[in-house]
Amino acid sequence: MPSFTLSVNGRQRAVDVAADTPLLWVLRDHLDLTGTKYGCGVGLCGACTVQLDGAPARSCSLPVSAVGAKKITTIEGLARGDLLHRVQKAWIAEDVPQCGYCQSGQLMAAAALLATNHNPTDADIDAAMTNICRCGTYQRVRKAIKRAAREVGT
Repeated sequence: MPSFTLSVNGRQRAVDVAADTPLLWVLRDHLDLTGTKYGCGVGLCGACTVQLDGAPARSCSLPVSAVGAKKITTIEGLARGDLLHRVQKAWIAEDVPQCGYCQSGQLMAAAALLATNHNPTDADIDAAMTNICRCGTYQRVRKAIKRAAREVGT
């Protein structure tokens, strides 16, 4: 079994898994980072979204061998210690989650958007936020992203 060294949430982590193991299962089953959720298994719903070098990536369809030296950030690594990321603060302020299952992926996608676009329009948000929410909280997601965009820093 091959060994991979991954940079996850600022730490080097070694795992012995098959090269085609989806990153999602490496995170959940081998590194005990269960905040990233399984949704569809084919990269469509976004529940499994993490960041690779700051860009959103669907971890359920990404083989661990394709990660290479990219830095992985999961929902567990979004905050800095006890200091919540601005999107996490905005999610709370706008009462975004309903059932909450998709929210870790939504937060990771929103944080990636705001890292590159500091004042997104509705169209920018719609283009970037392709995650599916079965509860339909899309208007609250948009409102929270706009609130987070107004915040200074992360």
